Amino acid sequence: MKLRLGNRTFNLPRSRLLRIIIGTLLVIGGVLGFLPILGFWMIPLGLAVLSVDIPAVRRLRRRAEVAILRWWGGRRARRQKTEAGNQ
Repeated sequence: MKLRLGNRTFNLPRSRLLRIIIGTLLVIGGVLGFLPILGFWMIPLGLAVLSVDIPAVRRLRRRAEVAILRWWGGRRARRQKTEAGNQ
């Protein structure tokens, strides 16, 4: 099983139970991100791993991905307009 995030591909275990355990532990570790070893970056990674097996999390991830890409595209378009206007 593979998980693609942007341009990167990550191999996941074949066992559904193991993927769910890994995803859950990443989310829990992310909640404890204020501790020195753990980090808040673990929450989105855990949700991405969980989205492979849990449809509700998959829908949440897809909606967030679309919203981020729309925001990024609008930001890029506004930046290009202001750069074109300044020339």
